[in-house]
Amino acid sequence: MKTDIDRKLRDFVGAKTAKTFAEVFGIETVGDLLRHYPRRYLKKGELTSFEELRVGDQATVSGRVKKVTVRSLDSKMEIKPEDVNKYRRHKTITKVVVTDGRNDLELAFFNQPWLVNTLTVATAALFWGEVTMFRDIMQLKGPGTEVLDEENLSEDEIERRAKPFRPLYSATARLPTATIERSVKVVLDSLGEVEDPLSVEIRTGEGLLGLREALQKVHLPDTEKDWEDAQKRFRFEEALVMQTILAQRRAVTDALNAVPRVRTDGGLLGEFDARLPFKLTDGQAEVGEEIFADLARPHPMHRLLQGEVGSGKTIVALRAMLAVVDAGGQAALLAPTEVLATQHYKTLTRMLGELAEAGMLGGAERATRVGLLTGSLGAAARRTAMLDAASGAAGIVVGTHALLEDKVQFADLGLVVVDEQHRFGVEQRAALSQKSGENTPHVLVMTATPIPRTVAMTVFGDLTVSTLTELPAGRSPIASSVVPATEKPEWLNRAWQRVREEVGKGHQVYVVCPRIGDEVKNAADEEAEFAQMDEDNGAKPGRKALRPPLSVAFMTDKLAEILAGLRVEVLHGRLPADVKDSVMTRFAAGEIDVLIATTVIEVGVDVPNASTMVVMDADRFGISQLHQLRGRVGRGKVPGLCLLVTDSWPGSKSRQRLDAIAGTTDGFELSRIDLETRREGDVLGVAQSGRRTSLKLLRVLRDEDVILRARNLAHSIVSVDPELVTYPSLRSYVDNALASDATDYLEKS
Repeated sequence: MKTDIDRKLRDFVGAKTAKTFAEVFGIETVGDLLRHYPRRYLKKGELTSFEELRVGDQATVSGRVKKVTVRSLDSKMEIKPEDVNKYRRHKTITKVVVTDGRNDLELAFFNQPWLVNTLTVATAALFWGEVTMFRDIMQLKGPGTEVLDEENLSEDEIERRAKPFRPLYSATARLPTATIERSVKVVLDSLGEVEDPLSVEIRTGEGLLGLREALQKVHLPDTEKDWEDAQKRFRFEEALVMQTILAQRRAVTDALNAVPRVRTDGGLLGEFDARLPFKLTDGQAEVGEEIFADLARPHPMHRLLQGEVGSGKTIVALRAMLAVVDAGGQAALLAPTEVLATQHYKTLTRMLGELAEAGMLGGAERATRVGLLTGSLGAAARRTAMLDAASGAAGIVVGTHALLEDKVQFADLGLVVVDEQHRFGVEQRAALSQKSGENTPHVLVMTATPIPRTVAMTVFGDLTVSTLTELPAGRSPIASSVVPATEKPEWLNRAWQRVREEVGKGHQVYVVCPRIGDEVKNAADEEAEFAQMDEDNGAKPGRKALRPPLSVAFMTDKLAEILAGLRVEVLHGRLPADVKDSVMTRFAAGEIDVLIATTVIEVGVDVPNASTMVVMDADRFGISQLHQLRGRVGRGKVPGLCLLVTDSWPGSKSRQRLDAIAGTTDGFELSRIDLETRREGDVLGVAQSGRRTSLKLLRVLRDEDVILRARNLAHSIVSVDPELVTYPSLRSYVDNALASDATDYLEKS
């Protein structure tokens, strides 16, 4: 049913204003405007007459300007109104005398010289602040002001503007907050019937306001409780709409058909387990049982496997793949990069040994093949990999996006394992599903680093979550230290000495850089580039200017003398596939001492002999990324060391992030710290796409209890009424959310 909420904004505020709203904020309907909530509220104090003002009160008064002057605090000279633009960056004081016709009040505005041209003599305005007395003159301390620019304002309008709580909106020069406030007032005064997505039963159960009352109180509150109650209602509404979408998606998934892949005795899995040189952790065994139970169902598994860096997610995934192969199916492992796909291929074949050599001399009696399919494979190798996948000869196929191509077919695809970082959306899932005929493959998604529960429920809301918290036995501790290169250059010198010492002990070292930099010929060229940037940025002696991030090319040249005599190689994404493969093979074999690389080594690279990592410009990386990177060392019996080199200064946000990394190895704690510093769109994964998140008041980290209650309610609703037939208003809001780009982050689950 169409209500006023759905009407075009121009019907209420006129075509000109409506056009500005559309151009500036994309606001086109009444509902769009009313969901443009105030970003905060200005507390001004009660509207008070001059006679009733008392020292110490927070008060708002209405009066006219009697006198206004502005002077420079540096020269003490008075500034002419026409010259104020010259003093915008100077320290100034603007003194305003306000009168109600009988009494005067003095106000002082610091560093706002332009007010001399706004608060001209006889201008009517509202003023607010703390009432003080100075030399027997009553003043307002820390004043604020709003010009009452319209003629013949009614008493009601003046009183409304003087309310103790004024909404402040996200605004621009074309659409100031006062214009938004007026438009909202016009709409609310004319608003008729509204459709509430929360039924009376839901509102009563959660103690929430109705939609009409909540809109009034969020935009035009009389008390602090008004806007707090309104925000509480809208946070729950956002959570319920989001969780209802995810509950419906789970219901659709549960209704799909999948071939049950029941674990069998005496197969590859049993043989693999028997050959393991170590005991699975309790967590690995428990999560494995959860996955085996899912695989045995006639509906597709959709499970998220997350865990601490180095917690052994790969072996859990491999055991799941072997169970599917034992049951007559195939498994595909989808990786985000060729380097990682190749590394996974080598890791799986190494772990399986002769169990991965079916049909080969020396292969085990019970064996399969592991195939590799990436975009850079030669024609012959690609043809062989595709034939093995299509014929079923390869029980496990590892690959990149090349696996999604139409011409890649499987004999019986039973399980898709999606590796960390890869955004495996609905389209990719459908592409792989089509390779399984009428049945949908089971899906296991692995995350690179731990994520808080509410983020998992939001970004991966239609997946069941399994978490590994225990590290395998034999893992060595990792120590991390911040190396402040600018403050203490001797620490950086010591870092390079430590690199030599580690290599001297027979260990290996990573040096990680934020960029490739192969467009720069050598260190001298790059230093010249830095100097030019310093000059362009007006750098002063003794003050560090911004510069480009340090590159692999720069550091390779820079370290040529410092690490002379050591076997140093580079690795980054622009190298040819065969070169990357050769470098990783030789590093894993111990033939390279120091590997200078980009973040291509961030995940999946497993070299137990690597003991040390030096991260250059560590402040250019995020917390979770740094935690993932340092997980590449300490993977054997040798304790790991991660040195975070930075030019950031103590107390800066960048330095605080690095101090947090150095202070703990708890990935869940670091993940929360990392996400708390991000915008909500970044948390939900929508920032890079440029799309807006539909969450306006709800915060996935702060509002965990709200999301949990909404999730439970959405599940109970959808379980008995998946089409929301008895909840038509909620269904309408869900449909609108799905029709917009604002819920694009849900498609990444």
